[in-house]
Amino acid sequence: MPLVTIDVIKDVFTPDQKQELISKVTEAMVSVEGEALRGVTWVRIMEVEQGDWAIGGQMLGAGDVHAMAGRKAA
Repeated sequence: MPLVTIDVIKDVFTPDQKQELISKVTEAMVSVEGEALRGVTWVRIMEVEQGDWAIGGQMLGAGDVHAMAGRKAA
């Protein structure tokens, strides 16, 4: 049974975006492993608190991620 873990910064993705991630990752696994694994493919999204994630020594929050993506924070 595949288990895929996606780590994200809290408050970056909406519930709808997280559902889309789950659906698309599941489809990717099924496309590789076959339809029989759909029912046993686990996808979990782990949210990391803002400020507990860093790039290049700089702590990031949701606003930083939105700015890097060129969009406004939700």
